[in-house]
Amino acid sequence: MSHPPSTPAAEERRISARVSGITESATLAIDAKAKALQADGRPVVVFAAGEPDFSTPAHVVEAAARACKDPRMHRYSPTGGLPELREAIAEKTRRDSGLLVRPDEVLVTNGGKQALYEAFATLLDPGDEVLLPAPYWTTYPESIRLAGGVPVPVRTDETTGYQTSVERLESACTDRTKVLVFVSPSNPSGAVYPPDLVAEIGRWAADRGLWVVTDEIYEHLVYADAVFASMPVQVPALREHCVVVNGVAKTYAMTGWRVGWLIGPADVVAAAASLQSHATSNVANVSQAAALAAVSGDLSAVAAMREAFDRRRITMTKMLADIPGVTCPEPRGAFYCYPSVKEVLGCKLRGRRPTTSAELAELILEEVEVALVPGEAFGTPGYLRLSYALGDDDLSEGVTRLQQLIGEAHR
Repeated sequence: MSHPPSTPAAEERRISARVSGITESATLAIDAKAKALQADGRPVVVFAAGEPDFSTPAHVVEAAARACKDPRMHRYSPTGGLPELREAIAEKTRRDSGLLVRPDEVLVTNGGKQALYEAFATLLDPGDEVLLPAPYWTTYPESIRLAGGVPVPVRTDETTGYQTSVERLESACTDRTKVLVFVSPSNPSGAVYPPDLVAEIGRWAADRGLWVVTDEIYEHLVYADAVFASMPVQVPALREHCVVVNGVAKTYAMTGWRVGWLIGPADVVAAAASLQSHATSNVANVSQAAALAAVSGDLSAVAAMREAFDRRRITMTKMLADIPGVTCPEPRGAFYCYPSVKEVLGCKLRGRRPTTSAELAELILEEVEVALVPGEAFGTPGYLRLSYALGDDDLSEGVTRLQQLIGEAHR
């Protein structure tokens, strides 16, 4: 029996509107393209990756190796996480941020991304609005949309150090607003909110009856006089309407191990665990064993990384500031610089005049073989994100190429 030829409308229905409406992670896509060029022998300097350039600490790797030989780790384990890991995360949270939580208020997830998606899926109904200070990490709006929510960007810029305010948040609030996403230290901007501003925003959210989803993945990567402050610690009244997302990826150089967690009220955690039971079940036990060794140990590994990142942060900021038309506030946390290149747009570079930061990033990759991420990926066109989680020599070489390329337009 013959079948009628497919029509364009039929082809469009092959993929759901929900999934076809999201975009691939720009940071991962650019990093993959850059690594493919490197594999072809191209001397590409990659500023796109959002991961430490250090190895996972040896004692963590050894714990994983031991777990591989443990028959208990060869079987399903509780969806919420190994009991000993949930207990260790609760203790680590008390130690590092001052937030007191019980093990049943912890859900171990496959990285921070799953924790975020499950938080939004658990809290949001279709049409609920989520305040999202911009620039924001690329995954936040996509996770919100997948959960049926509506991201509402709240723009910030270099004049405010990429920090939002109660006034800006209030102006974006409507009767459909349910959640505020709060991130400090921030990816991509490197902004770190002072404790008094964290408290002010937290009190506003509590008074408004909003939920807060706060991402604390960069909690230990702060520099100079910057101080990390956890919002539910600053504002205890928010505790029953707050979900904290964290993980081992950045602090312990464990991006590939895929272990994150969310912390929240027991009923929210139980609901998110129910969702996870149908999505992925437990996180890989060997990875959980590695995470247990990481969070139970000291912070010497992150201290060494932080020292290197601080040095590179200062170097990159100074070098970017020397480029005509580039404005770069000094980042106070994470491992990114987020310079404004709005004054560069429209300038003639190698015979071309890029009018967007996306076009500029493409030109930079093609002309001087430097991979970075344009501001469009973070909700703020006119900027570029550069990670300084790479070797000192590569960092200097990459920014020097930018200086030479952009400097040509001002000679």
